[in-house]
Amino acid sequence: MNAGSLIGKNALVTGAGSGIGRQVAIALAAHGARVVLVGRRAVELRLTGTEIDNRGGSHLVVEADITNEADVKALLANALAGCDRLDIAVNAAGVFRGGAMDEMELDSFSELLMTNTIGTWLCLKHEMLAMKKQGHGVIVNIASNIGDHLTRPGTGAYAASKAAVSVLTRTAALEAIGNGIRINSVSPGPVDTSMSYRPGEDRAARDARVASTNPSGRVAKLDEISSAVLWLCSDGAGYVVGQDLVVDGGASI
Repeated sequence: MNAGSLIGKNALVTGAGSGIGRQVAIALAAHGARVVLVGRRAVELRLTGTEIDNRGGSHLVVEADITNEADVKALLANALAGCDRLDIAVNAAGVFRGGAMDEMELDSFSELLMTNTIGTWLCLKHEMLAMKKQGHGVIVNIASNIGDHLTRPGTGAYAASKAAVSVLTRTAALEAIGNGIRINSVSPGPVDTSMSYRPGEDRAARDARVASTNPSGRVAKLDEISSAVLWLCSDGAGYVVGQDLVVDGGASI
């Protein structure tokens, strides 16, 4: 992707305070986009913003709960304040909870669905409405290879929540492309974030576990995921619609 291809673009990233969302936000800003940083914890968002500032980028912090529709409406209004369009939206907010199907509590299952599925849908809905008015836009949802592509013991609820994101992406893509809106998703495998650790694991134990199950023998680097997202956001992916780009080192094959 041309390094200057996002200059002048307005972007929004949920989950921008940590992990994949943070890396995507920093990368978008580094390529010239003005980035609205969305999340529940303002302290983390400001740290992302400081990193963007240090690299000469532009950002706005919006604290919001994506499971609350009033918050989502407000964040879109804030994102559009002072600019006439929303060019890019990346829905990266998500949580992970493990547990066997017959041992997981309802509260934990509900939290996964509320954040990963319903939260993503609410953002998708209002991003589509904003982009439909302007006649263009790009949306990338962060799903997971666990879900639509593979399953693991102890991840049933998480897999269900993320498989739903893949299906929502494909359906929304069909509904939106006629209005000039491209929607795709990225499904990462294990990535070097806090979510890749099981309870009690240190880095060495995590790396050994992943090496034993992943054909590439390692977790993904954060920039390997953000690069995939940025490509889908770029004009170079202009004919890519409704795809779920799996970036998992071969685990799902």
